Amino acid sequence: MLRRRWYHFLPLLLAIVMILAPHPSLVAIFVGYYYRVHDAPLRGIAHMLVIYTLTFLAFSSLIVVLARDPGPVTGDKTHGEEAVGRDEGEGESFLEALLAPPEGEEAHGPGRWCKKCAAPKPERAHHCGTCGRCVLRMDHHCMWLGHKCIGHRTHASFVHFLFCVTALAAYVAILCSTVVYWAFTHPLAIDETTPIHAISLALYGVVIGMVIGSFLGYHIYLITTNQTTLESLSPFWLLRHIPPLPDNADSRKLSNPPLEHELSFEQRMLVRDAHRYIRLYDVGWRKNWAQVFGWSKPWGWVYRLAIGGGCTGDGRNFPRNPRSDEMLSRLAAGLVSADKDR
Repeated sequence: MLRRRWYHFLPLLLAIVMILAPHPSLVAIFVGYYYRVHDAPLRGIAHMLVIYTLTFLAFSSLIVVLARDPGPVTGDKTHGEEAVGRDEGEGESFLEALLAPPEGEEAHGPGRWCKKCAAPKPERAHHCGTCGRCVLRMDHHCMWLGHKCIGHRTHASFVHFLFCVTALAAYVAILCSTVVYWAFTHPLAIDETTPIHAISLALYGVVIGMVIGSFLGYHIYLITTNQTTLESLSPFWLLRHIPPLPDNADSRKLSNPPLEHELSFEQRMLVRDAHRYIRLYDVGWRKNWAQVFGWSKPWGWVYRLAIGGGCTGDGRNFPRNPRSDEMLSRLAAGLVSADKDR
């Protein structure tokens, strides 16, 4: 497992500071605008209540991401340390090599074997080279959140964290923009420092909202189509799930299943085009969201969106898109046809 040094937590510290930094200016705006100018402390308190509620929810999800294991593949606590030793140059033992499946099956079968962890690699699991371990339904490795992986057990909390930060930034930007507008239309009725705080926070909220909001939008797309970041960015992972290639006397250049380096340019384009519409685990957007956030009741999503949640299932078996086998068969036939024409 990754031995985290103090500098690994600097990005996390910066993220926490960026969340907390606007609050002194927010208090200054509350006092200078709502209390002194409008004499409406209740309205200011209501706005501050919304802001601190979103901040509390963001930190709650952040704590879950930091404290919860993203998805352990095995229960062996020492397997991560052994994996690091192998990454540093130690070879695998004779027993590990003996128990490992054949090379082709290891590299391309849906149920694979990880030589670095010396353990089975379940479906949708990936080995993180930084953490030195496999993670169930791994999405990505995040350096901003304590150099931890986002996986099966933390993806929902991670998306909830992005949502809360985006909502907080948008709320602060809109709130401070109204203060800026009022200050420009009533320049003599307000002190000179409150508009400066408001302008700074409005710009800050717009920038953070655009950056984190774009990331949130991408993950909303991933959840809606039931993909992970790795699956979305790696089209050639489809080759692991492709059915046996049709027999063709004129086609002897591809392995079965095919390997990425064996593909011609035309075949690579076929795989890339197929990756745009083949969604192996897409079972409908409602079930996809319920699978990630873990609700079962019709209105359970309201509760989960408020506090986050956790993915359903064991992280090893996932329902398949009923049309995926047919689409993969068409891809296999296309690869054989393109191989014949080479």
